[in-house]
Amino acid sequence: MQEAQIPQFGSDEWFLDPSPWYNFMRHSMPIFFEKGSNTWNVFKYADVERVLTQFNTFSSEFGGGYESTDREQGSEQANIMGSMLTTDPPLHTKLRNIVSKSFTPASISSMEPRIREIASGYLRNTSDSSFDFVTEFSDPLPVTVIAEMLGIPVEDRKKFKKWSDNEIGSSEASPQERYRMHAELARYFSKIIEERRKSPRSDLISSIVTSEVDGMSLTETEAVSFCILLLIAGNETTTNLLGNAIRLFAKNHTLEELKGKPEIVPSAVEEVLRFSSPVRGMFRVAVKDTEISGQEIRRGHSMMAWIGSANRDEAKFSDAQKFDITRKPNPHIAFGHGIHMCLGAPLARVESKVAIELLSEKYNQVQLEVKEQDLVPIRNVAIGGVRHLPVRFAA
Repeated sequence: MQEAQIPQFGSDEWFLDPSPWYNFMRHSMPIFFEKGSNTWNVFKYADVERVLTQFNTFSSEFGGGYESTDREQGSEQANIMGSMLTTDPPLHTKLRNIVSKSFTPASISSMEPRIREIASGYLRNTSDSSFDFVTEFSDPLPVTVIAEMLGIPVEDRKKFKKWSDNEIGSSEASPQERYRMHAELARYFSKIIEERRKSPRSDLISSIVTSEVDGMSLTETEAVSFCILLLIAGNETTTNLLGNAIRLFAKNHTLEELKGKPEIVPSAVEEVLRFSSPVRGMFRVAVKDTEISGQEIRRGHSMMAWIGSANRDEAKFSDAQKFDITRKPNPHIAFGHGIHMCLGAPLARVESKVAIELLSEKYNQVQLEVKEQDLVPIRNVAIGGVRHLPVRFAA
């Protein structure tokens, strides 16, 4: 494909499918520097993996250090830097340990019957074989699951998707409205946190408020930040993973291949993750002078590690541009790599496996009710998905 045919970065066409751009950049400019933002962009698997893994060189602490004075003052800096996403060891390890037991493969596996029950309920509630897959299934399923894990009352769960969209910047609301919604979410979690401090339960919010880091309980600001992170991580990736799966299944007639073969559903999930990564890229910052593929990287420069491109790298994957649901091995890095690998990966995998099993049991085919180019994308550079997905299933 010629450069003139590549979707322009930031266009709707790019947001719907950036893979032609990935491929062009990986072959023509595998590492390049944007002067305006002081950001290096890396596209090859080996370079992306290195940026995500070597936290001593490429840090997640975008705003600098996390000082004790920030904790004591309950500042906005503490809110930002208190997140697992924006800290490095040793603090990152301590924060992650607070909730890691709830997200082990064994813990998530024990939840599979309940996840299947929730997913089956949403499929029963669809009016017929034609419906908006996002709004009627892939949105509410993961939100309901993470809300149950957090311990959120049933009557409040409908608010959560709107809040989550707002937090990742995919809301179409004005900046003022987005700020109001963020404050609303923070107040909501503050109220629940206060209740759990007084009367802990067997849920994630109770684990957060009763845990200690370096002998100190989390401040209210830190606990709220933690809850918001789990809300986002617990549903956005799965929603977009399932939406991407259905788009690929419609194009490649995959439901027919999966019919009566539940044993290959897990590998199908992994191939969706590789081929259409729901998280396109992750940011880091260089904390010392180094080099990547012969390019000198200066301390303080930002890094954008394009995961979606790495997962299409022909140097790592044979026939990389082919969607192959039986692909093995499949060493994709859709959930990141190293210490910051997505905590919710086991949950996303089980939710997606259950959903696809149920769909392949009930239906033989799926097709989009609109043309692919007419879908409305989520306009977020780092997170890929669509706002609506009108589909028709056939038994």
